[in-house]
Amino acid sequence: MTSVPIQVTEVTKRFGDVQALDGVSLTVQKGEMFGLIGHNGAGKSTLFKLMLGLAPVSGGEVCVHGVSTGGKAFRDVRRRIGYLPENFVTYDNLTGLEVLRLFADLKRVPRCECDALLERVGLGAASGRRVRGYSKGMRQRLGFAQVLLGNPDLIFLDEPTNGLDAEGIHEFYRILRDVQEQGATIVITSHILAEIQERVDRLVILSSGKVAAQGTIAQLRAQMVLPSIIEVNLHPGYHQEVHGALSRAEGLQMRIGEDVAHISCAQSEKVAVLQILSTMAHAVRDISIREPSLEDLFLGYGGQHA
Repeated sequence: MTSVPIQVTEVTKRFGDVQALDGVSLTVQKGEMFGLIGHNGAGKSTLFKLMLGLAPVSGGEVCVHGVSTGGKAFRDVRRRIGYLPENFVTYDNLTGLEVLRLFADLKRVPRCECDALLERVGLGAASGRRVRGYSKGMRQRLGFAQVLLGNPDLIFLDEPTNGLDAEGIHEFYRILRDVQEQGATIVITSHILAEIQERVDRLVILSSGKVAAQGTIAQLRAQMVLPSIIEVNLHPGYHQEVHGALSRAEGLQMRIGEDVAHISCAQSEKVAVLQILSTMAHAVRDISIREPSLEDLFLGYGGQHA
């Protein structure tokens, strides 16, 4: 197998007169967690289907492990892929264990893996219950268990934490990080941008079927040139002195009240602002800095249509 798990080259996809994807190119490297985000209708779900070989491209090419998703040889590659759709649907009259055994048979994976996987995702005690009695979060855990069957080396996750509580989300990402450390490559999409911000290695932002930006969070911040926000809690009576000191710096946007100052500055000016504040320990109670979030980047790169 090639060392590049996913290579998307100038891919287009049309549905009648609708251009769903327009010249999309990206590469997912081995062992990374790759994020795919965009506003509703940006083309995320369509791109997922193309990478999974569930729909043909209209132009360009998608290769997974060096094999075109449009060729007959892709069937064998697909058995090494784990996929969790946004809405995991299965047979409600079966128990959780029976469902997982069904997927094991379809993936040609030994059934003996099933019990341990249900324990791993927190469904060991519920393995004998029928799925109709499962909550949304339990169904999502069951879907995650079928993803992990056979230790896939490539995993696709579409809104994977739907229905999970805070503890479930934490445990989900702990397991996912373990799987990644074992060598798996992961492609994930989520509307909860804060949830994936610190977890993805790289990401692509789609907007109206095109790649608006791609890279690491740090690279996207540098490209977008969004300001850093510095919030300063002040001791009473010093707001005018702080205002005067900061007025000597260039390019700042300030809103200073009696007990708190909000400062917006270019990242290149952040150190200069902090140096000024460091000389005013008598006036400053606390300082916090907020860098541009993934949500800020998403909105800046065309997510305003969300």
